[in-house]
Amino acid sequence: MGNNKQTLLSGLAKRLINDSLIEETAIQSASDAAHSQKIPLVTYLVQNDLINANQLAQVAADEFGTPIVQLEALDPETFPKELISEALIRKHRALPLYKRGTRLFIAVSDPTNLHAVDEIKFNTGLNIETVVTAEDHLNQAIESFLDQQDTSLDDMGDTDLDDLDIESGVEKEEDTDTGDDAPIVRFVNKILLDAIKTGASDIHFEPYEKAYRIRLRTDGILKEVARPPVNLSGKLAARLKVMSRMDISERRIPQDGRIKLKLSKTRAIDFRVSTLPTLFGEKVVLRILDPDSAKLGIDALGYEESQKKLFLDALDQPQGMILVTGPTGSGKTVSLYTGLNILNTPERNISTAEDPVEINLEGINQVNVHAKVGLNFGTALRAFLRQDPDIVMVGEIRDLETGEIAIKAAQTGHLVLSTLHTNSAPETLTRLRNMGVPSFNIATSVSLIIAQRLARRLCKHCKEPANVPHEALMAQGFAENEVESISLYKAVGCEKCAAGYKGRVGIYEVVKITDKIGRIIMEDGNAIQIADAAREEGFNDLRASGLEKARQGVTSLEEVNRVTTGH
Repeated sequence: MGNNKQTLLSGLAKRLINDSLIEETAIQSASDAAHSQKIPLVTYLVQNDLINANQLAQVAADEFGTPIVQLEALDPETFPKELISEALIRKHRALPLYKRGTRLFIAVSDPTNLHAVDEIKFNTGLNIETVVTAEDHLNQAIESFLDQQDTSLDDMGDTDLDDLDIESGVEKEEDTDTGDDAPIVRFVNKILLDAIKTGASDIHFEPYEKAYRIRLRTDGILKEVARPPVNLSGKLAARLKVMSRMDISERRIPQDGRIKLKLSKTRAIDFRVSTLPTLFGEKVVLRILDPDSAKLGIDALGYEESQKKLFLDALDQPQGMILVTGPTGSGKTVSLYTGLNILNTPERNISTAEDPVEINLEGINQVNVHAKVGLNFGTALRAFLRQDPDIVMVGEIRDLETGEIAIKAAQTGHLVLSTLHTNSAPETLTRLRNMGVPSFNIATSVSLIIAQRLARRLCKHCKEPANVPHEALMAQGFAENEVESISLYKAVGCEKCAAGYKGRVGIYEVVKITDKIGRIIMEDGNAIQIADAAREEGFNDLRASGLEKARQGVTSLEEVNRVTTGH
């Protein structure tokens, strides 16, 4: 299968060269890059604007004798639903178009992907026929198709709010209650659905003496969405505790639980639930854990090309340590999961120790640490090393014991991924030293450090050019020779966004431990010396990376100042 696919791939590449659509050196470079990123060549070519998507589709169709289709001419309502799972559609970028007897026709942009045909055939029991379409049109159609499948999100009427499929031992009993608790059930379900629709990351249920407040954290900012009567405080907390299988009679100590909300046959959302006894009742916070966030792919995270290459090169190493740092809520988990997804192949044994496991990843052995029974990060990591591992991920290096075992693993042929709570890459190295890890071990085991923040993206529908005086631009850190030509944008606000922003993008400081930086570490250099060396080696710090995002018009200068060290 693999050799066959390579032949087809070469055929497409040769055809593109023969048709003078791309130079041979460019297609070879693109092919190598696509292979290293584990994405189809067609996807890479379109994503990087190397070839027009429509031209590429026509060439692929001609080369392999496959029919070509214009998706915009078809009615999405007629596409067969629930024949192929969302996971398979996303994995292979294959859209089911129609079924004729035992034949299922699917649209793809890359007809060389024979593995997609085989896997979809195995899962559906149907004979698969492929048609070719343009990559950009296919991506839009797939997202539209999957949105329609999740009808429980968009078409949820009041009559459905108390019938959500929530995995809990006593769910049926609670949901069929026609007494005073029925409105509570419906209200809580509506809040959960609203949070998912708006892309919130957290929900806060907060009791006070004379008020009760519910807030959603969207794009990193908390916003109040409801003020139910304060006398419902106890019932709301009890309902959430029932859903997450907590002890509803215990109100004096914090508790933790989980809720799984099934939105459709192909999509489920997990909530991590935490209660806290406060002065006027129990505050309940839900962290929304969307499995799709772990499958975004490295291109969606916001790395600059040079930073992405450093990350992928470090992941490609057989041993060493990759550390991701930043405050709570800076996207460290998504970065780690993205790396694990790239590494997750049948040939590798991957184990993770997390507190707690946020998103389940098939093919990876995930362990929840449990300090009360003695299962901490160090204990789990020690056990991993007796289980023939290739790659291990430790949720956080909190103490010397965990640090020493992780360092030892990185030095003995294992790739180790972990996080620390520090503000920058240089501070991470000094933090390890302050824990008691010897400088020599740090310099010889740590291969890459990623410090990160999340900034809000400017809404593409309403952002406007910002007029900033040249003196102010230079004071912010822009070079004198660029202030004349630079174009920055500001947030405005419209019906499609929140205060001029929609979504978030990562801002990164990616530092490879070079020989020069390694020598400074072994000489017990401080964070300032390491930062100076990193800058001389060409690694942008968080501030410089943030300013680059402002240059690109992705975010505003105000937002860069909010999440990095501004002026």
